[in-house]
Amino acid sequence: MKFVPIESRSTPVFAVLQAQIRTAVAKVLRFARTAVREALRPAPLVTGFVHDIFRTRDELLAENAALRQQLVVASRAVKRPSFLPWERALMVVLASVVPNWQSAVLLVKPETVLRWHREGFRLFWRHRSKVGAKQRGPRLAASTVEFIRRMAIDNRTYVGQPVMLS
Repeated sequence: MKFVPIESRSTPVFAVLQAQIRTAVAKVLRFARTAVREALRPAPLVTGFVHDIFRTRDELLAENAALRQQLVVASRAVKRPSFLPWERALMVVLASVVPNWQSAVLLVKPETVLRWHREGFRLFWRHRSKVGAKQRGPRLAASTVEFIRRMAIDNRTYVGQPVMLS
């Protein structure tokens, strides 16, 4: 009897069996490749230590504070803990101090911290513009504004320099 390769056989059982074997071998190879890659990768502890040697004490303290704050939030006895407004502000401030802050943010995405920063920026300027307008009052006295309007009405043909109100 002569040997006939699997590809040349016309039965569907062999084709299905061949596809299953190829899939299983591909999975094993993928797993082995991932395992070898993980085994040859430098340990995060060692690389983190080497990276920390070249950072300032203030940067390390700020990153430590950010990680501790996230631990405080994560340790709350609720199903899905959330940051309080003052904790969000603290995370934004600490993110501005730590150069590689994206790696220190674990409970939320870095985009969330950026969104908190934008929201805080909007709130700050909204509050400042409202308070400033109430405290400042009108920029010109009412009598000055009335005088300028009267002069404009009385001298309609005057084409000199316009009066700047601010």
